[in-house]
Amino acid sequence: MDKMTYAKAGVNIDREALAIRALVGEIKHTLDFRKGKAGESLLGVGHFAALISLDAERTLALSADGVGTKILVAEAMQRYDTIGIDLIAMNANDVICVGAEPMVLVDYIAIYEPDENIMEEIGKGLVKGAKTAGISIVGGETATLPEIVKGFDIAGLILGFVDRDKIVTGKSILPGDVVIGLASSGIHSNGLTLARKVIFSEYKPEDEIFPGRKAGEELLEPTRIYVREVLECLAGADVRGLANITGGGLGNLARITDYGFLLDNLPEPHRIFKLIQELGNVPENEMYRTFNMGIGLCIVAGREDAEKIIGICKKYHTEAKIIGSVVREKGVAIKGKDFVL
Repeated sequence: MDKMTYAKAGVNIDREALAIRALVGEIKHTLDFRKGKAGESLLGVGHFAALISLDAERTLALSADGVGTKILVAEAMQRYDTIGIDLIAMNANDVICVGAEPMVLVDYIAIYEPDENIMEEIGKGLVKGAKTAGISIVGGETATLPEIVKGFDIAGLILGFVDRDKIVTGKSILPGDVVIGLASSGIHSNGLTLARKVIFSEYKPEDEIFPGRKAGEELLEPTRIYVREVLECLAGADVRGLANITGGGLGNLARITDYGFLLDNLPEPHRIFKLIQELGNVPENEMYRTFNMGIGLCIVAGREDAEKIIGICKKYHTEAKIIGSVVREKGVAIKGKDFVL
């Protein structure tokens, strides 16, 4: 196969960034509409979650997201009981990045035609994800849109809470701080357009690609939810920054500070990433800016708190280790690689 990239697969993240910039350029003017009142934006636009004032002591955090083309894998496998877990994870993992505890979710499902069996299976995943994240699902909307959607799409919005004096923005990060990487469960819910194009060009969804593991099953592995361990770390350690490693890969670290990062102790990428790179002849820099490559969330802290944080994660069966440190040079550099994210 010729070299495959995310853009060739159908998602041009550079053009997407320009489009988002154009949208944000307009909507940022609305931030003044609640200035000085409850509902005032405290972070602006661009962090992992929005923070809005409630009163002098309390703030609310909001995050909205979907699960992308992972839905197409679920349809190919006729298995819908994990998509709900991904939906909770993609939103809850963003909300905790500002130090907030996720509380409630509302969902939106657009569907070609109502199917009670599919909806029941989606519901099972939502319940499982909600239990892990410790949230309630308090409502939502289902729209039948045969002229717009061919299958279905699902999105959600999570509301969280954090006291003003416990907000985590990354402003306290300093050079020399360590980056603790929390292991991902696999591909999570980003880069599936590229992953599907590569994997399904060589295998059918039901084909075994690893011993006892079908291609579709590997791509459907649910996104890990990090809420419990992160909340305990926030309560018991000096957490200075949090980054959800989603679209953009480890480059997401650059969103939380003007300093840079040197990652010199990354784990070996999951076998699914190695297979995608090999089958698609995907350039290494493309892999690292598209996928999580084995790290699903990063905690930035002082070195003195690193072992405490790693120990807390271990309690929740989440593998964690120091993967690098904060440096003065901007960007996210990976030791041994000739690119900067």
